[in-house]
Amino acid sequence: MPAPAIEMIDITKIFPGIVANDKVRLSVEEGEIHALLGENGAGKSTLMSILFGLYEPDEGTIKIRGTEVSIRTPNDATALKIGMVHQHFKLVHNFTVTENIILGLESRDRFGCLDLKTAEERVARLSEIYGLAVDPKARIENITVGMQQRVEILKILYRNADILIFDEPTAALTPQEIDELLVIFRKLKAEGKTIVFITHKLKEIKAAADRCTILRRGKTVCTVNVSDADERELAEKMVGRAVNFRIDKKTAVIGAEVLRIENLMVMGSKGVPAVHDLSLSVHAGEIFGIAGIDGNGQSELTAAIAGLLPVKSGRILLKGKDITKARIRARNESGIGLVPEDRHKHGLALDFRVDENFILKNFRKHPQSRFGFLQFPVITSHAQTLIAEFDIRAGNQAATLAKSMSGGNQQKVVIAREIDLSPDLLIVSQPTRGLDVGAIEYIHRRIVAERDKGRAVLLVSFELDEILALCDRIAAISKGTITGIVPAQDADERKIGAMMGGLTA
Repeated sequence: MPAPAIEMIDITKIFPGIVANDKVRLSVEEGEIHALLGENGAGKSTLMSILFGLYEPDEGTIKIRGTEVSIRTPNDATALKIGMVHQHFKLVHNFTVTENIILGLESRDRFGCLDLKTAEERVARLSEIYGLAVDPKARIENITVGMQQRVEILKILYRNADILIFDEPTAALTPQEIDELLVIFRKLKAEGKTIVFITHKLKEIKAAADRCTILRRGKTVCTVNVSDADERELAEKMVGRAVNFRIDKKTAVIGAEVLRIENLMVMGSKGVPAVHDLSLSVHAGEIFGIAGIDGNGQSELTAAIAGLLPVKSGRILLKGKDITKARIRARNESGIGLVPEDRHKHGLALDFRVDENFILKNFRKHPQSRFGFLQFPVITSHAQTLIAEFDIRAGNQAATLAKSMSGGNQQKVVIAREIDLSPDLLIVSQPTRGLDVGAIEYIHRRIVAERDKGRAVLLVSFELDEILALCDRIAAISKGTITGIVPAQDADERKIGAMMGGLTA
C-alpha cells in the first residue's frame, strides 16, 4: 500500500489559556477529498495552519508521503507542494488577478522587467484546464467573492501544489457558487490532487468528500467513510450530543409596525442604483426574511437602514419616526441592532479584546461607564456571562483579542452583543455564516426567542433553507427591487427561487 499523502501524528499546539490541538491524528490518502469537521474552536484551522507552516506544533510528527518533514514556514510547505486557501482571502484588491497570483514569484524577461504577459498566459491556461473561468487581467476589487476564491485556487496551482487545503471555502459563497466549487474539487481530484477542506456544512461533506475526520475540543474523535454516515450521525459526533435540525416555533403574534421603508433608492459602489424603488414593512413579533442571490442589493439595503450608506431617495421610518438622515449612533440608541454581513469590516474591532467588543455600542452608558471612566470589573463580568451563555470559545476568556479567535466564535461575539442590547429592530445578515450545526441550532433558537419577545427581526440570508425555516414572511429581492412578499406557509423553494430570478409573485 502506498504511504498516505499526509500523516499528522499526535499533534499538540497550546496557546495561552487554551489547548487548540491535543495529540491530534490525521491521515489523508493520496488523491482523496478529505473533510475536516468540528465545532467552532475545535482546532481545525490550527491543525491546517500547522500543516501549512503558519504555526509550529509543540509536539507531534508530520509525514508527507511517508517521509517525516519539518514545516516551519509557508515556504517549507510550498516546497513540499502544499498550498492553502484561507477563509479570509489574502488578496491585494487594487492588483489584477495575475499580479496577485505571481506575488512573490514574479518572472522577468531578459531585460529584467516584469514579464506579466507570460504570467497572464499561464494563468489563462491553468484557468482553462481546471474550468475556473477567471479573467487574468481583471482587478480583484471588481470581481465577486466566488471569483476571488478561484483566484486563490489558481495561486496555489500556479505554485504546482499537489496537496490543497481549503479553510471554510464556502463560508462566503452563494449556493450556486458552492455547487461550482464542488465541481472544481472533483476536477482537481481527477487531476490527481489531494484535497483537505474544513467545513461546517454537512451537505457539502456528503456531496464532495470521500472521508471525514471529526475533531471535538481539540481532540480527534474519529475518521469515517462519508458514504457510510448520514448527516445526523456526523452532527452528533461533532458536537457530542443529538442535534435538532428542525426549528420549533410558535405561531407569530404580530404587533405594531416597527420598520417602514418607502420607495428607497441607494447607490452602489459603481455609481448605479443598488436598491431601486424598494418598499417593505416589518412588524413587532415577526421574522421578515429577504431571500436573494448575492449582489442584488441586500448589502446596500441593510447598510442604508443601519446608516452605513446614504439614501439617494425614499424614506426609512423606525416606529413612525423618520430616520432617513439620522446618524449611526442615533439609530443605535433608537433601537436598531445589526449583525452585519462582514463581521471583520463592520462587526468587530479585531485588535480589541472580547469584553471591549461587547461594549462598542454602549460604553458611554451606566454601568459600563461612570463619570466618564470605563468600569472594567463590570465590563469583564458581563462579558463572562455572555461568553458562557453563547458558548464562545475564547482562550483567555474576556481578555482574548477578537482577531485571535476562530471565525465562528467571532460571529458569536457579534450576535451576543446585538441580542444583549435588546433592540426593537434586529437586522441579521448571514447570521450563521461559518458556524457549526450546534451553534446554528442555538442561534436559530435565539432569533426565534427575540421574535417571541416582541422584537421585529429582519433576516437576510443566502441560505434558502434558513429563510424558509425561520421566517414568518418572505420577500425576494432581484436587482435591488422586491419582486414579491409571501407568507411563510405559502412559500416553497421553487416559488421563492423564481422570484429571486426576477419573476413577480
